[in-house]
Amino acid sequence: MANTRLGGKDRTLIATIGDEDTITGLLLAGTGHITQKGDKNFLVVDSKTSVETIQATFDEFTTVRDDIAIVLINQHIAEKIRPSVDKYVAAFPALLEIPSKDHPYDPDKDSVLKRVRKLFGE
Repeated sequence: MANTRLGGKDRTLIATIGDEDTITGLLLAGTGHITQKGDKNFLVVDSKTSVETIQATFDEFTTVRDDIAIVLINQHIAEKIRPSVDKYVAAFPALLEIPSKDHPYDPDKDSVLKRVRKLFGE
């Protein structure tokens, strides 16, 4: 059970913003969820997806919905909304940048690792 003291009560879902391969893999792993209102906990991003749509979904997952514990976002997609990703510091939902099949992970771009390095004075 999530830590209720930090606001994690009833946060049970993993939300994902990613490319088709990433979303497909995570849906096959069982992370997909659609509410009775039709709200999904994932966004498939392709070349036609606007930055505004990515930003709106990120904002929904991180500030509006209270059932999400973790937000996964492909790092190359996080680059499109980097100011918002870097500004996000809340404990819940936790935000993690992940690699995709076509875009390797770059630790120098990861907002969490940047904060850790800053904390340790690197």
